Amino acid sequence: MVSRSGGARLALWLGLALLVIVLDQITKTLIVDQFMLHETRPITSFFNLVRAHNSGAAFSFLASAAGWQRWFFTVLGLAASVFIVWMLRRHPEQTLFCIAISLILGGALGNVIDRVLHGHVVDFLDFHWSFLSPLFPGGHFPAFNVADSAITAGAVGLIVDELRRVRRT
Repeated sequence: MVSRSGGARLALWLGLALLVIVLDQITKTLIVDQFMLHETRPITSFFNLVRAHNSGAAFSFLASAAGWQRWFFTVLGLAASVFIVWMLRRHPEQTLFCIAISLILGGALGNVIDRVLHGHVVDFLDFHWSFLSPLFPGGHFPAFNVADSAITAGAVGLIVDELRRVRRT
């Protein structure tokens, strides 16, 4: 059972996840409404907006599979979300930890929504630098979205939280 103060903190963490979902879905809707598939608009010398569809996972992992990956990644995202909510309920007082996993929760559900509605994830942030050319064609890092950014920021937060925890012991 979650205490009253724990319940308020849980609501805060779930609210953060919801904010990520809303921002993610709004930005993806704007891109889908304003861009044709693969259309690119340069913003700076190293950043473009682009409309890309990813039926796989990070770095288009399994994107060329026969379609089963859509439901696999949907179920995986939902299972991770249930686990994250359970963790938020157990540790609502651990601020950095909860911020990190709330960002991951929002990002995971943002991409799950895309998979269910579209069969793919909409990506639109395209960064490119010449020093990336040995790793990525034309130096373009794979396109990503707000959900992916939140997941990455959450993962960094988890690492920082764990390093802080280890230093205290």
